[in-house]
Amino acid sequence: MKENITIGIEGLVGAGKTSLCRELLNMIPNSIILHGGNLYRGIVYALMTSNIDFKQMMSNPETMKNLDIKELMERLKVEIKIEDKQSVVYVSGKEINEDNLQSDETSLNVSKIAKEADNSKFYAFGASLIDMYKKKYNLIISGRDLMRIYPKLDYHFFITADLETRVDRKLGQYENANREEIKNHIIQRDKLQEQSGFYDRFDKTIDIDVTDCKTPEESAKKVLAYIKL
Repeated sequence: MKENITIGIEGLVGAGKTSLCRELLNMIPNSIILHGGNLYRGIVYALMTSNIDFKQMMSNPETMKNLDIKELMERLKVEIKIEDKQSVVYVSGKEINEDNLQSDETSLNVSKIAKEADNSKFYAFGASLIDMYKKKYNLIISGRDLMRIYPKLDYHFFITADLETRVDRKLGQYENANREEIKNHIIQRDKLQEQSGFYDRFDKTIDIDVTDCKTPEESAKKVLAYIKL
């Protein structure tokens, strides 16, 4: 029996990684998506909406350095479930919707916390999830730092697009959004991601530029061309 494969999808802010993954789901048989980034976002969102003094915590370098993301996940009752072939994030038994997970505020705080916190136990947990689901499915895994979480990935893609294209795509996600605010937000997050090592490439990494792709399907097909099913 052929072993299931693991496909890691990372990339620049706003390049269209999530939409691309959902298109791959339709192209790769017996597959599911693990939205690893959304799990991390769920933890940060739960922290932002908890009774913990979030601003004080963020302003204390020592607290941030000792912040154990896996312990925080358990304390805030954040869990992940597979529904309709994709991972969904729950906090205290309530599903957290995409708008809250993908908001500008959540996104920026995720970048700041991921840069400073201790992610080691969370990464180990992520690797165990991948091992568990790989027994049954081909895995499309979106997130950050995937090669450090799971060096055994069969494929590792880094999705890129030029800045103006990424701004256009983000503008399409929000009503009444200001172009300059979106652009500055992307630049700020790019800087944090770069400083955190989340834009690092590895020997296995394949860069895919989707600037000229008109649809997520076109982007997914560029990735699929490298995958042996």
